[in-house]
Amino acid sequence: MKKQGHKFSIAPMMDWTDRHCRFFHRLITSYAQLYTEMVTAKALIHGDAARLMRFDGCEHPVVIQLGGAEPIELAEAAKLAEDAGYDEVNLNVGCPSDRVQSGAFGAALMAKPDLVADCVAAMKAAVHIPVTVKCRIGIDEQEPHEALPAFIETVSAAPCDTFIIHARKAWLQGLSPKDNRTIPPLDYELVRAIKAAHPKLNIILNGGLRDVPHALEESATLDGAMLGRAAYQTPWVLASVDKLVFEEKGQGPDKADIVAALVNYAARETEAGTPLHAITRHIMGLFAGEPGARLWRRTLSEEAPRSGAGPEVIVKAAEAVLGAKWAA
Repeated sequence: MKKQGHKFSIAPMMDWTDRHCRFFHRLITSYAQLYTEMVTAKALIHGDAARLMRFDGCEHPVVIQLGGAEPIELAEAAKLAEDAGYDEVNLNVGCPSDRVQSGAFGAALMAKPDLVADCVAAMKAAVHIPVTVKCRIGIDEQEPHEALPAFIETVSAAPCDTFIIHARKAWLQGLSPKDNRTIPPLDYELVRAIKAAHPKLNIILNGGLRDVPHALEESATLDGAMLGRAAYQTPWVLASVDKLVFEEKGQGPDKADIVAALVNYAARETEAGTPLHAITRHIMGLFAGEPGARLWRRTLSEEAPRSGAGPEVIVKAAEAVLGAKWAA
């Protein structure tokens, strides 16, 4: 049984943390909690739920993040996720994208804490697995030092005992989703103040964390940290998670072993009809900063999208950076 909990997790990221990305991340860290991309409750109920919820058994502990604002729909979607084997359900109250805004959910729900509480209560009544919330510190003209405490007070009474807080305000008008991840200033102190005011709640820090040591430093008085873009763009930062966070003994992951596992995974997936590029797009940063990294990226980006491309492309790319070690 893998160690559970929110001590360290990899953020849900649209178009990034699909099942291939999560498989790759699990090769680097055995214990970090993984999250799906946000999946809307409507898509699960009315679409191809089996495809949308597919994951590999190695991914545990793995959380599905749901988007929506209708308690009945979210409860039904949460039950589907529980039946599919997910370890937890997370409600998205932080995404600022136009698509999410048009559906009146995501970060827009920061203005409707009573509705969020109703959604959480409905989901908790439908499932036995944990239900958590990922939110911002506020939106638009809200004053975070007023809005966030009020939001936490209301939603925690649902009850909800775990909040992952992206420590930036989201501007739904005037900033793009990309800009909302970098421009609004971070306020880690406010997140720490929430924990101090609610010591029985699990408060997880997200936003602007550069690597594992930085995440541990900023979340020292909290219950955990969540790494986002750094985990995706420079995935080898995750290699220290098991040792630094979960006190795992041993040598840790080896890049040659990880590449070998990716080759085997790609062989299985491409045989089943998965385009190779759907896998390799997530592994571009594995050798970031190392000799041969540019050729690794170029080989994958140029050859993986070609029709019929298979695991041999990963082998070829690996030779540029692993050389004799890989050949051995």
